[in-house]
Amino acid sequence: MTLTTLLVPTYVQMLEALSRWLAKAQAQLPGDAADALLTARLAPDMFPLATQIRFACVQAQEGLYRLRGEEFPPQLTDLLDEGRNAGDHPGTMADAQARLAETIALVKALAADMATDDPHRPIAHALPIGLVFDLSADQYARDWAIPQFYFHVMTAYALLRQAGVELGKADYVAHMLPFARPGTLPAG
Repeated sequence: MTLTTLLVPTYVQMLEALSRWLAKAQAQLPGDAADALLTARLAPDMFPLATQIRFACVQAQEGLYRLRGEEFPPQLTDLLDEGRNAGDHPGTMADAQARLAETIALVKALAADMATDDPHRPIAHALPIGLVFDLSADQYARDWAIPQFYFHVMTAYALLRQAGVELGKADYVAHMLPFARPGTLPAG
């Protein structure tokens, strides 16, 4: 398995799941309640739902750009800033869905021409606080890119559940249903 064949399907299926969860929120919540939900936080010192969605998109893109050995394009920096400022400017569910659709398309495009997939290639991952991690591409994907991505996706899921959106494990693992052995799905 290459890093590309590991990360790209993971990013795409979970971003698509997040999009479906947001659609359920819009269908289940009255009036503008779904848009208002974008300001919800799990704790006062955590980013709101609008940020979690954008940061999931950022993490998917950032991971692939780093593995490609490329600088981040301005639109990724803009998306990161949009996420950081989403507490004051959360946008709408339509905006969130647009970011998800844009990211899914970009992830697929980036994967289509991944020039290298060297798992041992060194990656220096610098955080804004000055801390730098020296990792191999394998370590970066396993220990940073995937956990960071899932953190934001799962925080979004938790915020939606906390708000009363009817989601369950089947919504989280919907991508697994095509692999279910015939006749083994529980009724209901």
